[in-house]
Amino acid sequence: MDSNMMYQEVSKSSEEVTRNFIIKVYAWMTLALIITGVVGISVVSSPVLLGLIFGNNITFFALIIAEVALVIYLSRKALSMSAGMAKFWFVVYAALNGLTLSAIFFAYDLGTVGYTFLLTAALFAVMSLYGYFTKTDLTTIGNLFVMGLFGLVIATVFNMFYRSEGVSLALTYLGVFIFIGLIGYDTQRIKGLSGAHNLTGTQNGNASILGAMILYLDFINLFIRLLRLMNRK
Repeated sequence: MDSNMMYQEVSKSSEEVTRNFIIKVYAWMTLALIITGVVGISVVSSPVLLGLIFGNNITFFALIIAEVALVIYLSRKALSMSAGMAKFWFVVYAALNGLTLSAIFFAYDLGTVGYTFLLTAALFAVMSLYGYFTKTDLTTIGNLFVMGLFGLVIATVFNMFYRSEGVSLALTYLGVFIFIGLIGYDTQRIKGLSGAHNLTGTQNGNASILGAMILYLDFINLFIRLLRLMNRK
């Protein structure tokens, strides 16, 4: 076998590994969205759960804090924990998100929720495919989107006290723009995880969980902001 044929075989093998890895990422992300939706609908259907979660602010904010803590924990420890624990905590996080996001079924019309979900899925698919197939390095523009995200969070916190409707609307549009860009950037970055850092079998599997969480967060944040814009219309 000459060097050219060997290169082609290695290239095919590498592409197959990457493809299988990305399939796992999307599968876990889809499962997380299903869990979030099922839990959210279950909460709306249960007066007991509704009273427990929304009966007082302490419980609701405790769930928000638990979600943030779990995201930070998984981001830092996912590659070093066992495969079972990584999957368990990711499922727990998706369920917690379902508990808090169940509020959208009260705030928004069901038809609007369904339409916005489909719109979000379409935008996500387009940008994720672009991030996967493009040959352009998105690192530089991706870093700008990440910096924009930090600015968005800070501005949102300040506006919680200022309470400007105009600023809130501007931040919502900015958030849509940022998360659309992040989907493409994160997809390309996650694609590189499949062969990065000489990951072992368990670490590679956990990396797919980490990638799924990143894209899941992009999807949910884009969905929430589009929902706010649709509600205004």
